[in-house]
Amino acid sequence: MGSTSPSCRGHRYPAEVISPCVWRYFRFPLSFREVEELMLRRGVIVSYETVRRWCAKFGQAYANGLRRRQPRPGDTWHLDEVFIKVSGELKYLWRAVDADGTVLDILVQSRRDKAA
Repeated sequence: MGSTSPSCRGHRYPAEVISPCVWRYFRFPLSFREVEELMLRRGVIVSYETVRRWCAKFGQAYANGLRRRQPRPGDTWHLDEVFIKVSGELKYLWRAVDADGTVLDILVQSRRDKAA
């Protein structure tokens, strides 16, 4: 969950409750109601509308923090060309991979672009 939100002062709930709600919403593909249910299972009664307001207020800071924690691509990378069959048809799979083996981008084409 990393850094706490900019300022949780003046809110009914402490930062220990606000922080996991906003983090879960932005980290996983959850709806506001699903975050509400998760918090209810942990014994915290909070409405989905409150979670929505917290995400609107503190969300950008959390999203920036999650984006910063993603691994940075290396300074050197190479392009892989792989032939695959999709539904019985031959396709070309292009992958850009950095020096650490992290896949940067993927492209699937039905025909080979020789000029590229």
